[in-house]
Amino acid sequence: IQKIMSASLPQGFPQPTEVNNIEVKEYPQYRGITYTHTGDSRMATRVAFDPLYQHISKNQIAMTTPVEARYIKENQQTEVSFLYSTPDITPQKIDSQVMVRDTSPMTVVSIGVQGAYSWESYEQNLQKLKHWLIQHPEYEVVSSPRRLLYNSPMTSEDLKRSEVQIAIRLKS
Repeated sequence: IQKIMSASLPQGFPQPTEVNNIEVKEYPQYRGITYTHTGDSRMATRVAFDPLYQHISKNQIAMTTPVEARYIKENQQTEVSFLYSTPDITPQKIDSQVMVRDTSPMTVVSIGVQGAYSWESYEQNLQKLKHWLIQHPEYEVVSSPRRLLYNSPMTSEDLKRSEVQIAIRLKS
């Protein structure tokens, strides 16, 4: 897997889920820089890239993988984040377009995906996770879905890797 990623994972992150596998994974607390996109969710990562990249460049923060896209309200609000390598990084310069955000530890159900970062691929894989959740009623959904994108825009479409995830917890 390391060969397919152009940068390292944040501290304590699990390895990407294998293609077409569905698994439950734990994520540690992490920090990143977030751009909130209003409007068409399909455009969010493209629109967010420049302000996020400017931030890490100005602050000399290393690029990590993955890029995180959280679909708060589909086609209304999407949060796109570049993740810091450790949760203790504190940038000095923060542009008004972006905000530093800490994310608490979480459990997710995840499916590994290979291929273009298309909206159709996201929706198809989200349906597979929703189907898995129906078969695993012991879990409940705790937040909106997200996508983790592991490769740079220069990576050939058919080789790109990503994950679609839903944060879950065991029902009490």
